[in-house]
Amino acid sequence: MSDLDLLADLIERAKRAGADAADAGLSAGTSLSVQRRAGRTEHLERSESRDLGLRVFIGKRVASVSAGAVDPGQFDDLVARAIAMAKVVPEDIYAGLAEDAAIPPPQLDLDLLDPFEPSTEMLLARAQEAEDAANAVPGVTNTEGAEAGWSRSEHLLATSAGFVGHSEATHHSISATALAGTGTDMQRDYDYSTTVYFTDQESPTDVGRRAGERAVARLHPRRPQTARLPIIYDNRTSPGLIGHLLSAINGASIARGTSFLKADLHAQLFAANISILEDPHRRRGMRSRPFDGEGVATTKRAIIENGVLTTWLLDSRSARQLKLRTTGHARGTGNLVLSPGTQTPAELMSDITEGIYITELIGTSINQLTGDYSRGASGFMIRNGELAEPVAELTVAGNLRDMFRALVPANDLTLKHGTDAPSVRIEGLTVAGA
Repeated sequence: MSDLDLLADLIERAKRAGADAADAGLSAGTSLSVQRRAGRTEHLERSESRDLGLRVFIGKRVASVSAGAVDPGQFDDLVARAIAMAKVVPEDIYAGLAEDAAIPPPQLDLDLLDPFEPSTEMLLARAQEAEDAANAVPGVTNTEGAEAGWSRSEHLLATSAGFVGHSEATHHSISATALAGTGTDMQRDYDYSTTVYFTDQESPTDVGRRAGERAVARLHPRRPQTARLPIIYDNRTSPGLIGHLLSAINGASIARGTSFLKADLHAQLFAANISILEDPHRRRGMRSRPFDGEGVATTKRAIIENGVLTTWLLDSRSARQLKLRTTGHARGTGNLVLSPGTQTPAELMSDITEGIYITELIGTSINQLTGDYSRGASGFMIRNGELAEPVAELTVAGNLRDMFRALVPANDLTLKHGTDAPSVRIEGLTVAGA
């Protein structure tokens, strides 16, 4: 019996036991990861998992159960637990299967499954190559090692309304962390590459070298004076700003009234030249997928178009609360990109007399009710349009609404994370330092 047949059988048992509706999901994965440090293997792990989940609805009552093994002999017990729970939990008037669930079209080829599986020996060699490259950078005194990995995941979903969906994906990764300096003046930094296909991976040598160069560049940091300054977030830290936007327009937050953007649908949040685009159908995309966690088909969309917020991010429950239709975001967003500008980062900072170039963010303090923003940071001073001495132990503060309005993107967009942005400049943030 296939896995999809097993899910169909589980749902049928739930219906016979008294569920009005049900859905079931199966997640399976295999992964291999290694770490090399100081020329020795510090970590080597291969893991396999198969997790089963069942959700049942009795009227407006809903309950979910899960199991770490797929054993048809235990299905009746799993169903009995779910039914018993659903009978005693409070009613949820917004509960139910997604009305818009639909089987993805067969011609949707996302090219997410790389048939190549690297051997343990290959991964160890790649990790060693990355660590050697980091150690070869003048000024690097040690490393925290280098890691290489591979994984393959599979997700299946079936519902009592007839939806059946299946997706698979692979990921390859290489990373390195380098240390420079000694004692209390030691600094660290990292670099990595994660891709769907092995052939798209960056060279381990390039990853290790960049990690080493970044660590050395951070040596002997100063603490800047407290001031209001223009800030540039490099393209490793700028995606965090988009993440704060996503939290603020999440349907659950909007329905609860706990977002500072709760009244801003179709409002101008960014400058007119700013767009944030979602493409869950990008071939070999890090977050590509044909359907969300409820079986609703994903779609390309502009979340921000010409600076205007066009949509909330809704699953079926939050959509019912807001009297809207789900947007297919029951598992978050897929491949989100802040469109790049026309200036290089150097051009973006060329007229800054004094500012901060942020390369790392530490901790977070975001007030979702007001949009007030405060984060620890480190990076470099900008003086007379150029990068100067490294800085650390500073806090950057402002309000996200003002920050979105002032955001100016550079042209250095790279697609690495699944939520990506170029370096961005924001005026007038408060820097708390010495």
